Amino acid sequence: MTFNDLPKVVSQVLTKVERLERVLDSIKEEVCKKSSPSAEHIPMTIDEACEFLKMKKSTMYYHIERGNIPATKSGKNYILFKDELIGWLESGRKTAVALSPEEMNTQKLSSIKRKPRRFGN
Repeated sequence: MTFNDLPKVVSQVLTKVERLERVLDSIKEEVCKKSSPSAEHIPMTIDEACEFLKMKKSTMYYHIERGNIPATKSGKNYILFKDELIGWLESGRKTAVALSPEEMNTQKLSSIKRKPRRFGN
């Protein structure tokens, strides 16, 4: 490459960079569309939410009245949003991932409490 070839090479590099920017922008838009909370921010009635969560209506009202389940009251009716219900379910998860058998045994052994033995009595 000579000094005279430099403008042509720089032009080619700039063209390739512009193409990469366009590809990255399109990927970014796709990711934003998939991860946007408004995609799952669907209003639901109590009946729909009970069906979605596979929960009895009385249990649903119990959790709503105690503020456990996020809900909005519109007049006499409650409105629940699907993404908020999913978030509520995930927040109640005790373990994020399944434990291996060794981890389960360790956890069980650490939870066993025994009375101390008395010697001499």
